[in-house]
This record gives sequence, C-alpha cells and structure tokens, in this order.
Amino acid sequence: MTGTNALLTTEIPGMPVRRGKVRDVYDFGDRLMIVATDRISAFDWILPDGIPDKGRILTSISLMWFDRLGVAHHLLDTALDGVALPDSVDRAPLLGRVMVVKKAKVVPIECVVRGYLAGSGWKEYRQSQSVCGVPLPAGLTESERLPEPIFTPATKEESGHDENISFERMVEIVGAETSERLKALSLKIYQAASEYALTKGIIIADTKFEFGFHEGELLLVDEVLTPDSSRFWPVDEYRTGVSPPSFDKQFVRNWLETTTWDKNSPPPRMPPEIAIRTREKYAEAHLRLTGMPFAVDAS
Repeated sequence: MTGTNALLTTEIPGMPVRRGKVRDVYDFGDRLMIVATDRISAFDWILPDGIPDKGRILTSISLMWFDRLGVAHHLLDTALDGVALPDSVDRAPLLGRVMVVKKAKVVPIECVVRGYLAGSGWKEYRQSQSVCGVPLPAGLTESERLPEPIFTPATKEESGHDENISFERMVEIVGAETSERLKALSLKIYQAASEYALTKGIIIADTKFEFGFHEGELLLVDEVLTPDSSRFWPVDEYRTGVSPPSFDKQFVRNWLETTTWDKNSPPPRMPPEIAIRTREKYAEAHLRLTGMPFAVDAS
C-alpha cells in the first residue's frame, strides 16, 4: 500500500465539480454529492500523493458524529441511489466516500472552539494573553486545558489559511443573531463531543464547525469532528508544556520539515512509509471513536 493508489480526484462526465483541498462537490440541483478523496494538504499546498482510505475514514467518522450529536445536519444519505449518475461512472471508488446532502447556504465563518491552548492560539496567547480577543488567565502553558472552552471564529478562505477574527468582527459579517446562535451551538456540540471522546481515550483540543441554512433551518454541514477538522490528542500521551502527538497528518508535516522543500514551490513526492504511518493514525482515531477497526486496503 502506498500513496500512489490513493483516490486523488473524481470525474463524473457532464457534471461540473468544485474541488476543495480534500472534497469534490457535485451539484444535483436540490442536493449536493460530496466525495471525500484521499488528498492531503500541508502548509497550504495539496501534496502530489494522498493517504489511502483517508476519505473513507473521514466520512465514516463524520457519519458517527452526525448520528450521535442530535443536532440538525445536512446529511440525507450515504448511498448513491438518490443521485442520477451516468451509467459510465464506476461507482466502486466512490463507496464509503459519499455524502448526499441538503443544499445549504453556508455561513461564511469557521466556527472554531478551543478547549486547550495549542496551535495559533498558543502563539497568540504568548503575545497578548488572549486568543481572538478573548482574554485568558496569566501563566498558562502550551497545551494546557482552558478554564472553559472558548469560541474563536475565523473567516473561510478558499485557499491559504483561514484568518482568526474577533466575535465582534463576526457580528459585522453575519449579524448578531446568527453569531450568537452559532456560538452557543458550537460550544454545545464541542462539550458533548469532548465528553464522549474522553471516554474513548481522545482529547479534542480544538475543532472547527461549518453551518448553513436550508429553508430557514440552521444545519451542521461539511465534515464534523474528524482528524482533519480537529486536533485530537491521545489521553495517555497528553502532558502540558509540549505539543502532544496527534491523530492527523503530523507525520506528513514532520517529514516535509526534514526535506529541502521551500514551501513556495510544488511539494515533493511522499515516501510510501510516510503515507502508511499517516494512514495508521487516521485509522486509530477511527477505531477509538467508533469502536470499529477500519479494514486495511489490501491493494
């Protein structure tokens, strides 16, 4: 198994497609079909090799959360029966990767919730003792649990990093009522998910949600609480003062840092062993959260 047999792109003849960093989105009029590929990005670049089964693992984790959270969401089906695909389309590569969803008007805000001081939040805290305008107590250390989770919105960017903004700026963009609803709902979901994940040996240090409106109803959309949208730490390896290991693409980032890549030109090809180890971390997160092992791709 190497990164070369990962599904990096999908094509449906006659259907326009919008490609994100990981997902290909097809518009069927009243609904969308979201296909999670095995693409992986790092340092704002999509790498030439993917992580086999990554899209299936992310989809399976999202489905578990949609079923568990008890929150209105956009998911309609995971089968392909509800979309009119041309007869020429090979459906086999799509199995386990598809979410057929309601077509929602997405709120242009990443709803980020942080329960621990990490990443860009830790960097900002060291400079200002706050994160996205939220003041925090003095003397906190890297990866420390916050007194209570905080809501730190960000703008949604088509390319590059999302930009952290204050809640006041969010209100200017989407209005006070929508902002308050999104803040309350994001914190509620994070709290429930964090409590569940702890029972499975995972700390959700932070995560981001996306929401959209469909016929006036506010829905949770896109992926939810996956290793791509969240910072997952193993409880048994957690300690403060350092950045704990995580169930995501950290192996890829670490490997890239050892290369001569300048981060301004196309990234290098990924060694098979890096793809394998990264897939193992995603699969471990799946096992812990769902209780079910993800079958190894024998190809």
